[in-house]
Amino acid sequence: MPEDLVIVGAGGFGRETADVVEAINVTAASPLWRLLGVVDDSLSPASASRVQAQSLQYLGSLDDLIKLDVRPRYVVGIGSPTVRRRIAERLDAAGFAAATLIHPQATIGSLVTIGSGSVVCAGARVTTNIQLGRHVHLNPNVTIGHDTTLGDFVSMNPASSISGDCVIEDEVLVDVGAVVLNQLVVGRGALVGAAACVVRNVLAGSTVKGVPAK
Repeated sequence: MPEDLVIVGAGGFGRETADVVEAINVTAASPLWRLLGVVDDSLSPASASRVQAQSLQYLGSLDDLIKLDVRPRYVVGIGSPTVRRRIAERLDAAGFAAATLIHPQATIGSLVTIGSGSVVCAGARVTTNIQLGRHVHLNPNVTIGHDTTLGDFVSMNPASSISGDCVIEDEVLVDVGAVVLNQLVVGRGALVGAAACVVRNVLAGSTVKGVPAK
């Protein structure tokens, strides 16, 4: 029997997450998830229209979800690592449990662990001996190289790449098309700008951009 699931966030990644759920259900022997709908505290008119076009049910605010007697599984489909952490901590404290969603067209290698609440999109490549923390987002066509650790609430935006033997600490955002080279550490809460090439360690809380990134 499929498990009930709610997606928090009706923006772009939340709706992409709904497609991941659909792909999982289509390829499984029987559906694994029953997607109840999406939750969003500030649903914009554009998002409302797109949610409707995707035949998703809008379930109201986070407060509305927490007031329910039932406790469906959840994922947070919001790109901001700090916002994602805040929402996940609130839901966990209210007795909800996070789901882990891996698109069937992602490639997961050997000795890989993936934390609860994580979403791995189509085309993502996760090679060998890799640890992904809780609530990690791997957008389409991300590559994570061997022997690398990603902390909790990391966001890897489309086509970004982490080379081997790297440590990406909690709440890092690696933007579209950015690259982190071998044996580097990106400190907690750092932002790596779009198309940047990181060639040295990145300090916690800093923003780097460009080629080489600085």
